[in-house]
Amino acid sequence: MASNNDRESDVDADTGQHGGVQSVDRALAVLEILARDGHAGVSDIAEEMGIHKSTVSRLLGSLVSREMVHQNSERGKYQLGFGILRLASSIPGRLSLVREARPVLESLAEEFKETVNLAVLRSNYAVNVDQAMGPSTLATYDWVGSLTPLHATSSGKVLLAALPADERDRVLKETGLPARTPRTITNRNKLETQLLDVARDGYGVVREEFEIGLNSMSVPVYNHMGAVIGAVSISGPAFRFDPEKAPGLLEALKQAGLQISAKMGYSRR
Repeated sequence: MASNNDRESDVDADTGQHGGVQSVDRALAVLEILARDGHAGVSDIAEEMGIHKSTVSRLLGSLVSREMVHQNSERGKYQLGFGILRLASSIPGRLSLVREARPVLESLAEEFKETVNLAVLRSNYAVNVDQAMGPSTLATYDWVGSLTPLHATSSGKVLLAALPADERDRVLKETGLPARTPRTITNRNKLETQLLDVARDGYGVVREEFEIGLNSMSVPVYNHMGAVIGAVSISGPAFRFDPEKAPGLLEALKQAGLQISAKMGYSRR
């Protein structure tokens, strides 16, 4: 905590040559404290930042006037205001999932020498919107733009597992569970059990369920609200690629999903 002398100089600093920059930095620090704790009082903030309570009050006053911060009338505590939401809501529209994900997909494909895809949910299907090829992969098929069944692909299972139960029920009733191969899960109860595992474990796997000779593993991508907006998968020939046995693959894939999610504004609490 700052001494009294430090605090007195602190009061003067806001009006000095560098006061503007310092005030901006401190205002951002206040917002970070409120984002972390949910709410805080003037004394709490002053003590953590090591500055005078009068400085904190001035900062909060400016933030309140801009609706960045709101004061709870009952307890006198401060919390983030709706102005923050206005600013945040302008970000997602400017973020391109494909653009932000591209370097992560390429890095993953380079490391594991297999095909990496990015898929999103569209019209009851998993739609592949980007693809990166490993340097020595045998696969040459371009999956970009392809509509793939949710129940028979690893990306699809990740996307299904993230849906509310009623929405998932609607989708599966409309699409059914057609067999793509003898290994495709066509029993609804068995699929639901597997989707519970996907939600719990944070990844989905298929072994020759979509195409004989093809295995894949997928993890979710989240947006700034924590909602699943896509899935990153890695796939390869079944004769050489068992995703759950590949050293380091699951952790690398999960990290890739979190990297892309962070670029889309996701913050894991």
